[in-house]
Amino acid sequence: MRKIMTFFLAAALMLTCAVGCSQEAKNPVEGKRIAYIMYMSSSAIFEMWSASFTQTAEALGMQADTFFCDDSDEQWRNTILQCAEEGYDGLLVSHGGVDYAWEFLKGVLEEYPDLKIATFDTSFQDENGATQTLDGVVQLFQQDAGLASVLIEEILEMYPEKVEKGEPVNILQVQEEGYIIAFDRRQEGYALYETEGKIKTLQQIAPKDHLDPVSSMQQVAQEIISLYEEGQIDAIWCCYDVYAQGVYQALKELDSEIPMVSVDICDEDIRCMAEGKNWKACATTNWTLNGEFACRVLALELAEQYEDIQAASCYEESVGMWMEIPSVVVTQEQIMSKEDITIQNLSEVADEAYSDKSWMPSCDWLESTLGE
Repeated sequence: MRKIMTFFLAAALMLTCAVGCSQEAKNPVEGKRIAYIMYMSSSAIFEMWSASFTQTAEALGMQADTFFCDDSDEQWRNTILQCAEEGYDGLLVSHGGVDYAWEFLKGVLEEYPDLKIATFDTSFQDENGATQTLDGVVQLFQQDAGLASVLIEEILEMYPEKVEKGEPVNILQVQEEGYIIAFDRRQEGYALYETEGKIKTLQQIAPKDHLDPVSSMQQVAQEIISLYEEGQIDAIWCCYDVYAQGVYQALKELDSEIPMVSVDICDEDIRCMAEGKNWKACATTNWTLNGEFACRVLALELAEQYEDIQAASCYEESVGMWMEIPSVVVTQEQIMSKEDITIQNLSEVADEAYSDKSWMPSCDWLESTLGE
């Protein structure tokens, strides 16, 4: 009898453990419907984000859709409302305007309290310009100030004599302040070097047509660069790689040797850098990892596991539910060190930080479902 009781007790313990372990690893977001809604037009890096976001969602048993809004505030807001009305469970919304995003999203969540929202490059400010937060909404950003500063450091290394003498390096800046929050955040990192007298901004330029930014930027850059004598511009700093593509074409047309650097990276940028001419460096995050990261955050919101979001290494407690994706610089020398480098195999030449995922949020069921 004692042996029989021992057997049943052991079996009961095994069953309890099995049930408990199963519950620990159970995927709570399977069957959910989510969307990535991007304010800007489609580009290579945002397509990478979308593909990774969708792949991660599908691995978690969710349905994911992507909507690009062609730089239209109205289309961005309407798309969010339409998805909310259609019963989406979660939305990753990107690049909404600082002058309306907080008030608008607050209203959406009041009307659809079960909806989960995470944002990327979307600043929350009230009508007085004061920083705000929304309960349950995680705000994702790149380390924009860091993206700017590592590029300035690359430029300063090109002019050691000026640095040694304490003379500022003269920069033509491709920048649009007040356009999207990411550019403004990059300006903070850039402006620090101006304040310290390490650089001097000769002029700030931007494209005139956002629906055709490359051609527009090429035209603007050619016109402006032609106004300067040889040697007056030490380098060109670009806030965005799509704008940089136009600048690069302008430099080629002008047969100029002015070096340039830019934020973000894609296959076209890599091809240009591999030509060994003006384009010297890109500061970037890994856009494939970014899409997975955003999906993980939204999935944890859907599961109400905010403690796992807060446990991530890129969570900034001082500014609410705020996370910053680590940045890395990719140099022309790295690109040219190996043939046939693309955005898909960039990790073969980039620093180890480019492929590092240790900063991402995770939990037991994410690990068991995604395999890491």
